[in-house]
Amino acid sequence: MDLDVDFVRSQFPAFQSADLAGQAFFENAGGSYTCVQVIDRLTRFYTHRKVQPYAPYAASQLGGAEMDEARARLAAMMGVEGDEVSFGPSTSANTYVLAQALRRMIADQGGAVVVTNQDHEANSGVWRRLAEDGIEVREWKVDPQTGHLDITALRGLLADGRVRMVCFPHCSNVVAEVNPVAEICAIARAAGAFTCVDGVSYAPHGFPDMNALGADIYLFSAYKTYGPHQGIMVLRRAVGAALPAQCHYFNAGSLYKRFTPAGPDHAQVAACAGMADYIDALYAHHVPGGDAGPLERNQVVHDLMRAHEVRILQPLLDYLAARNDIRLIGPRDASLRAPTVAVALDRAAEPVAAELAQHGIMAGGGDFYAVRPLEAMGVDVEKGVLRLSFVHYTTEAEVARLIVALDAVL
Repeated sequence: MDLDVDFVRSQFPAFQSADLAGQAFFENAGGSYTCVQVIDRLTRFYTHRKVQPYAPYAASQLGGAEMDEARARLAAMMGVEGDEVSFGPSTSANTYVLAQALRRMIADQGGAVVVTNQDHEANSGVWRRLAEDGIEVREWKVDPQTGHLDITALRGLLADGRVRMVCFPHCSNVVAEVNPVAEICAIARAAGAFTCVDGVSYAPHGFPDMNALGADIYLFSAYKTYGPHQGIMVLRRAVGAALPAQCHYFNAGSLYKRFTPAGPDHAQVAACAGMADYIDALYAHHVPGGDAGPLERNQVVHDLMRAHEVRILQPLLDYLAARNDIRLIGPRDASLRAPTVAVALDRAAEPVAAELAQHGIMAGGGDFYAVRPLEAMGVDVEKGVLRLSFVHYTTEAEVARLIVALDAVL
């Protein structure tokens, strides 16, 4: 069974927009188009439910119910309990809150933290700043040629049993290699450490099955998974209980409020249920009459998305790998990576992205908050990289068009 891309694109108003007509979108790693289900829910909330939720009158009760629905349905899709999903203004903000909790825990109990230099700064900088309070920060370093993280090196960092948290990406927003999350989490757990996985660059290609991954914390951004601008945190109960609360003291007993210092954006939280609506719509279209549960529906859609992306990514990787005037970052095998393709050039990348725009290609150039991995791989961050990123609604024809445009500007 192949993904029906025509049906997929029918779920996104952007593809019917006159303002975007003739444009091929290749900066999805910076934020995806929004599906109609999310737009409809957001419009309904702002139109009919824009009151303080959970009060004893109808509009308020309906608004609160929609917020609860979003949490419950996303949790069910990922195989966790409803209160193990919480929301915040962004993944960067959510990670900052978690780092402050770990700062307190380690200050009381001792220990160290492991970070990588493959991460976006959101899942690196805040943990590294724990060193300001004398907390030991250990760096799991990438291979400077490939950007790969070697599991053997992690074992060495964990050998003394002092590490309390291992922070790493599901995949990097420039290297894009899909890391073996389940294996890494198992190794960390055996060494007595929790894991915090930055899923921002992976989740757009399929929402996670948390039980299969085994992560204690999984973070991603709804605006990159076809939704509103919210950060989503999955915190398993054990880590949520172990870390000191960062909320109003009277909310500390509620896991989904425990690491939310401020009130959530009610409308955007409610609109996140539209992401579950979208996954269900794809499942129903591709599996007529199917009666699988939410986790199984999510798994089917995940596999459809990934198979489509891998198939249309490989020609782009082959084209770039064959050129001797650029450096392709990350694996050459599409099955080993996300379709986020960073290319180092012999000149600044941003003007090249501007040239691509003249060919109807929307792409980006710069460091993408991935200064550490780029520096580790010897890339000039002043020049940055050209980043070409897509998701499952991208078509084979758009990739072919991108290759023609690259031929013209490189």
